[in-house]
Amino acid sequence: MELLYIPLILALASTMLGKMLSNKWIWSGISLIAGFTLVLNLHCSHNFILSESIVDIPWLGDNIRFNLKVDGLTWLLLLLTNGLIPFIIASQSEDKVSKITPLIFLMQVGLNGVFMAFDGLLFYIFWELAMIPIYFITLIHSERERFKTTIRFFIYTFVGSLAMLASLIYLYGKTDYSSFSYDNLFAVNLNYAESIWVGSGFLLAFLIKIPVFPFHLWQPNTYVWAPSQGSMLLSGIMLKMGLYGLIRWYLLLVPESIDFYQPIVICLAVIGIVYGALIAIRQDDMKRIIAYSSLSHVGLITAGILTLSIDGLNGAGLQMLVHGVNVVGLFWGIGLIERTYKSRDLNDLGGIASKSKWFTIGFFLFVIGSVAAPLSNGFPGEFMLLKSLFNYNTTMVVFAGLTVILCAVYMLRLFQFSMLGEGKNESNKDMCISVNLELILFLILSITVILIGVFPQNLIDIINPSMDQILKELLNVKGVLS
Repeated sequence: MELLYIPLILALASTMLGKMLSNKWIWSGISLIAGFTLVLNLHCSHNFILSESIVDIPWLGDNIRFNLKVDGLTWLLLLLTNGLIPFIIASQSEDKVSKITPLIFLMQVGLNGVFMAFDGLLFYIFWELAMIPIYFITLIHSERERFKTTIRFFIYTFVGSLAMLASLIYLYGKTDYSSFSYDNLFAVNLNYAESIWVGSGFLLAFLIKIPVFPFHLWQPNTYVWAPSQGSMLLSGIMLKMGLYGLIRWYLLLVPESIDFYQPIVICLAVIGIVYGALIAIRQDDMKRIIAYSSLSHVGLITAGILTLSIDGLNGAGLQMLVHGVNVVGLFWGIGLIERTYKSRDLNDLGGIASKSKWFTIGFFLFVIGSVAAPLSNGFPGEFMLLKSLFNYNTTMVVFAGLTVILCAVYMLRLFQFSMLGEGKNESNKDMCISVNLELILFLILSITVILIGVFPQNLIDIINPSMDQILKELLNVKGVLS
């Protein structure tokens, strides 16, 4: 429960104090200490072999309970959420702290709730709660284009949420005890036609949130027009809600529909891998490059999940963490560049390496992590995902494997045009990103690229029991893998 009420208290405190305490370092430090303490305490007190209840009390009667559980997969996503939030708070410009910080804390409540909820109605409520603050964060500036983009994002995600709610209500009506309990929803047996319709509701919500081609149309402009903190929250953490939902809620609640949807979703995901990479190569806006890069990377994660293999699920779990770290680092770096050089267009940049060497080193680490270079954090998970896709379909892996080549093209192009050579804009030649506490934190986050790349097994050992249990439940209950 502490992972819910402490961020909520911080949200209320930062709202009431407002400009009286608008120091981002104080809020970032409090968040860092509280978040890591709580997540590490969970690690010490759970074995993560099975989901263990940390709260299970009646909420709306005995059949609708406030039930929170934690297993290895949940813990990893809690680590991602509560580990990145302090860095996102620290990345703000001082004039936005009092406006954005309370919204970030409120979103943290929703995200933690989504990953821990084991009641269908509770899961839906937290899912929607996470939407409210990000809507206002993306509207922190009032440009007309930003408003249109945010409304489009809201409509897409709201339609998906309603579809998921309809599926949950249908399953609720089929339970023996009229309950939204995860265990009771899991016990429902659907016929093939029912499973297709119920599965479509879950998949629509999750594929929009991830997003998977062609449900991605809200994503590029939203990432580009949102403040850097909004882009970090959306891409680094929020899209993991969709990937988590795919694993925890779709696969286990509607396994009867997997045979129907599996080839369709994998095909769409692979199309998104190639499509996102090809579009990214043609972009000059640094944020738009990362937006399409994210579409490509999460397509591979989605495809790996649907292979229903232990390599695919473990690789997906690891890559969720890795993608979050890398994309937050990249958007943070782009935000620093834009604040200093007043542009994020590659045509206006260049020569940053000669003036800001430490920043360039940190930014380069995030680039090689995204490219999945050996010994970087992106390599182990991407290797496992491609291996699982190879075992599923050798033709699919040929196209999915293009992500290795195409990602290197657009990410190294981004690095070369922004960091190397001489500055293209005369007014920027004397500017540099100064060494301060924000840059030091940026470098600390960049070091995790190497740490995870060298020691990935420590994280895999945590999530493997959860993923193995999911595969066993699919086999034993429905015979999906037989």
